[in-house]
Amino acid sequence: MNNLDKEYQILLEYILGNGHEKKDRTGVGTLSTFGWQIHHKMSEGFPLLTTKKMYWKGIVTELLWFLRGDTNIKFLVDNDCHIWDGDAYKKYENHILKQRGIQKKRVQELRKQGKKLKVAKIELLSKEEFINKIKTDDEFTKKWGDLGPIYGKQWRSWGGELITKRIIEEGKIPISQNIIEGQIDQIQNSINLLKTDPDSRRNIVSAWNVADLDQMTLPPCHYGFQVYTRELSSEERKEFAVNKHPLTSPDLMSTDSLNSNNIPTRAISLMWNQRSVDTFLGLPFNISSYGLLLEIIAKEVNMVPDELIGTLGDVHLYKNHIEQAKEQMTREPMELPTLKYTVHLVDNLGLEVFKNLEVEQFEIENYESHPTIKAPLNN
Repeated sequence: MNNLDKEYQILLEYILGNGHEKKDRTGVGTLSTFGWQIHHKMSEGFPLLTTKKMYWKGIVTELLWFLRGDTNIKFLVDNDCHIWDGDAYKKYENHILKQRGIQKKRVQELRKQGKKLKVAKIELLSKEEFINKIKTDDEFTKKWGDLGPIYGKQWRSWGGELITKRIIEEGKIPISQNIIEGQIDQIQNSINLLKTDPDSRRNIVSAWNVADLDQMTLPPCHYGFQVYTRELSSEERKEFAVNKHPLTSPDLMSTDSLNSNNIPTRAISLMWNQRSVDTFLGLPFNISSYGLLLEIIAKEVNMVPDELIGTLGDVHLYKNHIEQAKEQMTREPMELPTLKYTVHLVDNLGLEVFKNLEVEQFEIENYESHPTIKAPLNN
């Protein structure tokens, strides 16, 4: 059963019927509503929409980029993931034009007229030239490929030396928390807490660092997540064991047998919070990304992935996505796929946890979907 696509289609229908017209920073305009929740039981299949084909490699690549603590688009570009290209290019373009006293509107007019900027004596790389240089020029990449202290920085090295020094001196940070070079690794801390105090209500990872917002190319849209665990019943453990080892009869599974075979004793759920939701392009990506994160964390702490929840703020459709959304609403959902992966997770302190994961380690099986629906990416 695929309730995920149906729930997503209900959201599209709601926005189209109840959305308020609003202006936005891109100049495109939106239909917008406020407040929504997405729920998905991981036992029903991996959360990858089927009413349009999703770019799986891009989903995996971006999440691993975050988990590496990376903020430079080089890793994304090298793995053919281009969702952040526009943000890096905009940063470069705005700097060059400001430095040379050129109005951006002038550049936009020349491009609309199909005129080359060099003819107009404006030395500015095109977006395609910019990305090619990111691929080949390390110095250029170091200068222009970095997006500031966005998700990866906040997840893996929150804060700075002065802030952390003060927290330590005041005795406000437990010894169990991981500090490297004066910064806090929130992902490692979350894993540590799951292993030592799985019932903690304080297991939260935040990307919304107020002190760093002005330095970010784009403040985080999905700004934090929380994990929650519960004990599995004996029957749930047996069901999991049968799914993992299909030839085993649940009647033959004693508690000792379940324990000796390292069958999980707990289930884990994840809820992410998102202030701004590009419902047509961004949200399907976010759902799958946090579904994958839940799977990875569950494997590391030997728990069963349970429920994925998205708590959404400004939920909107860009006006140039409305017809595409209407088309997707007409499509019949197909069965959800399953996730297959062979991952050697590193169980140690420090930034190495999850840092060695590779895109090729994660595969989707039995994924059938309707064709891709193209829509412009509004930066």
